[in-house]
This record gives sequence, structure tokens and C-alpha cells, in this order.
Amino acid sequence: MARTRFPGKLCCATFFFLLCCSYASRPSRPPISNSSGGGAITHLPGFQGPLPFHLQTGYVEVDQSNGVRLFYYFVRSERSPADDPLMLWLTGGPGCSVLSGLAYEIGPLSFDIKGNVDGFPKLMYNQDSWTKVSNVIFLDSPVGAGFSYSDTDRGYVSSDTKAVNQILIFLRKWFEEHPEFLSNPLYIAGDSYSGKIVPTIASEIARGKEGGHELNFNLKGYLVGNPVTDSNFDDPSKIPFAHGMGIISDEIYESYKKSCSVGDNSHQSIECINSLYAIQECLKGICPNHVLEPVCAFASPHAHKMETKPNLNSGPREMLQLQEYTADAQLNLSEISLQCRTAGYIMSSVWANNASVREALGIHKGTVPSWSRCNYSIPYTSDIPSTVKYHLDVTTKDYRSLVYSGDHDMIIPHIGTQAWIKSLNFSIMDHWRPWFVDGQVAGFTRSYSNNLTFATVKGGGHTAPEYMPRQCFAMFARWISGDPL
Repeated sequence: MARTRFPGKLCCATFFFLLCCSYASRPSRPPISNSSGGGAITHLPGFQGPLPFHLQTGYVEVDQSNGVRLFYYFVRSERSPADDPLMLWLTGGPGCSVLSGLAYEIGPLSFDIKGNVDGFPKLMYNQDSWTKVSNVIFLDSPVGAGFSYSDTDRGYVSSDTKAVNQILIFLRKWFEEHPEFLSNPLYIAGDSYSGKIVPTIASEIARGKEGGHELNFNLKGYLVGNPVTDSNFDDPSKIPFAHGMGIISDEIYESYKKSCSVGDNSHQSIECINSLYAIQECLKGICPNHVLEPVCAFASPHAHKMETKPNLNSGPREMLQLQEYTADAQLNLSEISLQCRTAGYIMSSVWANNASVREALGIHKGTVPSWSRCNYSIPYTSDIPSTVKYHLDVTTKDYRSLVYSGDHDMIIPHIGTQAWIKSLNFSIMDHWRPWFVDGQVAGFTRSYSNNLTFATVKGGGHTAPEYMPRQCFAMFARWISGDPL
């Protein structure tokens, strides 16, 4: 089954997604120790002085027959590690490294876009890190993302369900090596495409707890940001979102609604095709990750082919998939434009491919010859078409949940997210209202029965924490503490 990539934060210059499916074979390697992790890392190349937080990295083997090892970064809470919650954080893609979460979104590190030392990226401490109030495991998943790897080509073949199963194995083995955290409240979290993975994992753990099985973790809930959930909700919301943002006119929108049968994948009428072309023309110059930001080429070592017009045999949902634009990343740090945040991603590639960085992180030699922030060549099958039933399963068991959306995200618009939440038929406990940070409106929120909270992040894109870090930290800190937003 084909699947759409959600790389997290990249601006697009054209549309209609076409995925690359090639995958390079990997040379055979000698056996490597199955050790899960090493000691604390006190210094990192690019960061001046000792790290002001406790960092540990390591591998956990999740498929012995193929030698599949998932790489992780573990940051202890900067407040009270023994008492604070433990959160597993996953990044989207599928295939994007969790370094995106660690250094661009919610983690304690960030790249200094304005400076470097002799061409090497500078790292800074992120004052809005979620690790101030929570222990966080940042996990490279699925295998092939970041520094996670397999000893065999067969081990790289993955899917939604396979990723879920391997993450559950990871958690069990990680807790075996870190039993002191078993009693900490556990939350599963992530953004973008991990909206498919997070609620599924939470559901499996919840069912394991009910059955008294080995997955008896101290699960308390989950949270997802800008989450991919179900194409029947996510995709149709893009056009009304664009209309609501003033990107397409009333006339074009009305013509689309009248002529295009959303959900019908058969051949479309000429009127519908004309409407879609008109919408395409309006969207050409818009960055769908954040509709107010400039359209920029995405710095990536993997160039993707482009389509210049939609496939007329497709339904409107397929015809209007937002297309990512990727360019060869032959940029020097001096060429990074401060106007294009996407170009800043080249800093992570320069950093993660440096030999001294790999040595500091304890990366197994010869396993990932070339690190990329998003590896789109993983042979991956999207076999969980919808996670609505998993959201329903977990929330009705009284686990807590937080769903949030950047309100300027056109990749997964908040309109579609609110639509699937509405389909759960939960009672509204706290009506739509603003929430505040520093005396200013930071977004809007609504709470439902079964401990479900939805929030928009004003000014946030795909995904929200990268664009509005202070507001998102405040949102998370309040929610994780059980306080209203």
C-alpha cells in the first residue's frame, strides 16, 4: 500500500506526492555487541562546555534474526527524574530521525542558525525543552531512520504494524535495563506520521495491562501533534482550510463542492477537474507546512521526482496531495538563508555525519554510512489506514490524551483533526476557549469526556513546537501536570 511521507517541517514548491521507493543494499558487517546503552554523555561537539542535562544514548536489538537495532537518545528530566513522567517521543516521516525532535522541536538542544565554528554547526541549550518537566526517550524508528539499522537488507523492510511491534519490544528491553523508571508515569508521544504509531502503541500497552501480560508498564496516556490519523478526515480538510485562510476564493470553493464528490475515486467530471486546477494554481506559491512562511527548497541529499499536473484518473483526494520539494543538499553553512528555516536542516546532516559526533554518541561503525534527517528509501508499507479506533480504545479506558495542531498547518489541518475527534461522540466538558502564555492568546482548546484534550497552537505550523516552542512547552507542562491549559 502506498503511503504519504510526512517529514515534519519542509516547505513545498509544488504538489501531488510521488514517493521514491529505491533502496540501496548494505554491505555485510561483523557481529556487534547487543549492549543497550553506555554511560552519560557530558560533552558534544559543537556545544560549548559540559551539557547542562543528563544525556545517554544506546541501541536496543528488536529483531535478533536480522540484527535490527533501534538507536535512542535518553534525556533525564531536569527537575526530578525519579518522580517526573517518562515520555517516549517518536518523529514522523515515516523515516525521519528523532534528532528532529531532539534538536528542532521539543528537546534540550538546538542548532545556532546564525553561527558556526570553522564551518561546524554550533549547538545551544533550548530553554523551552520538554525535558525540564519529563524524562524523554527519543527513539529512531522505524529501522533505517536516523542511526537505527539492520544487519540484513530484509530487516529494513518495515510497516506501521512492524514498527509498533518493534517499539513494544524496545520498551520492554529498555525497562529491563532501566528498572528504576518502571514506576514513573509513562506517556507515548509523537507528531506528524507518528500519529499512526502512537495511539496504536498505547492501545497495545493498555490491552496488555488489562490482560496482565508482560507489557504491564505504568501507562497514563499519550499525546500527538499535527497527527496523521485517517485520510478520510485528513485529506478532505485541506481545501476548506485553504478557503478559510483566504487562499482560494468563495467561487472556486463553491465550484469544488458542487462538482467534486469527495470520497469518490472514480473518474471526475470536467467541472471537477477544472476546479482542482484552479485550486492548484492558488496553492502553487504557498508553503503548506506553514501557510505564512516563504516557499523554500528543502535541503536533502535525496532528490525526488516531480509531477507537473494531477493524474486525471484519480479522485480529488489523490489529486490534491501536497507534494514535497527536495533539492540536492550541496549547501555550505554560509549559504543558509535565515528566511528559510528548512535550509537549517543541513546543519543536522553536517553534525550527524561528523566522525567526532558519531564517536561521542557511540554510533556503531559502518552501520549508517550516510545519515540523513529523513530517509525516504526505507521499504515501508502503511498498513494502518486509520487510528481512530485506537484513539477510541485508549481514551475509553480512561487514559489521558492530548491532541494539538498548529493552526497554520495545511499538511494535516486542524479542521480534519477536529472532525475525527468529533466522530468519537464524546461529551464536551469544557467549551471552546482561548488559552494563554505570557498574557497573550496562545491558541484555543476544548476538553472532552474520557480525559481527551484538544488544542490549537496559534501561529504553529507542521509541526507546532518548531514554530512556537515557548507556547508548546507551556501547553505540555500544564497538561502533563494535570492542570488545565
